[in-house]
Amino acid sequence: MNTTNETYSPTHKAGFVSIVGKPNVGKSTLMNQLVGERLSIITSKAQTTRHRIMGILNGVHNGQEFQLVYSDTPGIIKPLYKLHESMMSFVRGSLEDADIILFVTDIFEKHDENDVIERLQKTNVPILLLVNKIDQASPEQLEEKIQYWQEAFKAEDIIPISALNGENINRVFDGIVNRLPEHPPYFPKDELTDRPERFFASEIIREKIFLNYKKEIPYSCEVIVTGFKERDDMIVVSAEILVERATQRAIIIGDGGKMIKKTGIMAREELERFFGKKVFLEQFVKVEPDWRNKEQMLRRFGYDE
Repeated sequence: MNTTNETYSPTHKAGFVSIVGKPNVGKSTLMNQLVGERLSIITSKAQTTRHRIMGILNGVHNGQEFQLVYSDTPGIIKPLYKLHESMMSFVRGSLEDADIILFVTDIFEKHDENDVIERLQKTNVPILLLVNKIDQASPEQLEEKIQYWQEAFKAEDIIPISALNGENINRVFDGIVNRLPEHPPYFPKDELTDRPERFFASEIIREKIFLNYKKEIPYSCEVIVTGFKERDDMIVVSAEILVERATQRAIIIGDGGKMIKKTGIMAREELERFFGKKVFLEQFVKVEPDWRNKEQMLRRFGYDE
């Protein structure tokens, strides 16, 4: 399906590239490296990514025009809440759409990737296996890890990378484009992502919550952008931070409002960098008991595909 209404060469390449793996292996960092933009939020905590986020890259490779549609997906987990079930549905959808799969593991994996491997064994599209975080490994550790994966999993290529430092990203890119099918572009060439601006505003605020709060607090929070008004001189953003219990609301706000103010300042600064414009941010903290198990609430928050 060519949605651009423009004519392209019959040798134009285009395809969907899904990035999958366990939580916290560096999928979002890799996505941002490949797209060249900061689309996915990144923290050191697992399960930061909850949605399927597409990043679109257009260019020319060896004389051929291409369009890559990357999908950053939630880390594959065993669901404990309906929220987790929705997150895993995004993973299933990205695998069904994929023309190429990037299976990301890292140097610290503990041979607990069976649930990921089971899903990938059912697909017949090319799989590149990426061993991330090699900047933290010795040459001996890396050689041992690659040997393990050569024996444990059938992939078209196994590429050691450092998503953080950009090491071997060009090799990954070449491996993707060389395997892309010939197809017209799926999206207009000036599009960077399929997500609206207010989605990224909510993700940036949620990232700062992950950075500023501990234990269950970030996982119990959802951020809804209820207002996004763009003016000539600034963007006015209104956001609701939902939590499950009144005690969590008190923690989010903090003593004398100190924590919510700190989070708001960090979020506003990041929003201004992202949108390239002054931002006025107002935040409200509300209690919504057990929202992670309420289908109607999850649909409202965009956890359906």
